Amino acid sequence: MRLAIHGYGATGHYVHELAPDAVVAVIDKTKTAEQVPSYGTLAEMTESVDAIIDFSHPSLLPDLLAYGIRTKTPLVIATTGFSDAELQTIREASTQIPIFQSYNMSFGIAMMQQLLKTLVPLAGAFDIELLEKHHNQKVDAPSGTAELLLRTIQDLRNVTPVYERESTREKREANEIGMHSMRGGTIFGEHEVLFAGVDELIEIKHTALSKKVFASGAIKAAEALIQKSAGLYTLETLYTQEDSHVIN
Repeated sequence: MRLAIHGYGATGHYVHELAPDAVVAVIDKTKTAEQVPSYGTLAEMTESVDAIIDFSHPSLLPDLLAYGIRTKTPLVIATTGFSDAELQTIREASTQIPIFQSYNMSFGIAMMQQLLKTLVPLAGAFDIELLEKHHNQKVDAPSGTAELLLRTIQDLRNVTPVYERESTREKREANEIGMHSMRGGTIFGEHEVLFAGVDELIEIKHTALSKKVFASGAIKAAEALIQKSAGLYTLETLYTQEDSHVIN
């Protein structure tokens, strides 16, 4: 497998570290790699690749999709912060090429989604709150993963997200779900869903201890994606039960 890394920040570096023999090019306007060719844009890249792993910025999405469509290259899109319109362009591009798009590459988050699908229908009498924590350099809030978990819950229960309560002095409604964001230090990523009932609490929590978990998940996604036909894939639809998230 031949990979290009689009966006050479911390997670892009981990992709390179975990799959040094697979990475043949790096694309980043401000950073370069020592051991493989580096380019400022995808248009400059001369290497042919089996897939592109994207940890860049939403502003680079048009060029990424255009390159993928033109060269018929599968795309693993792990960038966060897309608008609804940008997500729609991803869906449209996936009719022509295989695209894996997820706000979180961790298999633990996929397991958390499955747990929510079991618990939410059983917890009708419980209020639901969602809390996410990230490092102090993250610019978007709530996190893309928090929004992903919200959509999982909304597929099962009619709830309306509430992002702040300071502007109102009203009691909480049963169909609300509170969305809370915390920023500080070097927290890689922590997501918690709280079910609050009468005199009891249920908490589902996922903590990423390193950005390597996201890099590992992206590599595994690329390995699976290059075997797929055109379409938009998620953690729930890309893998078979036999697939493992462990990179050997």
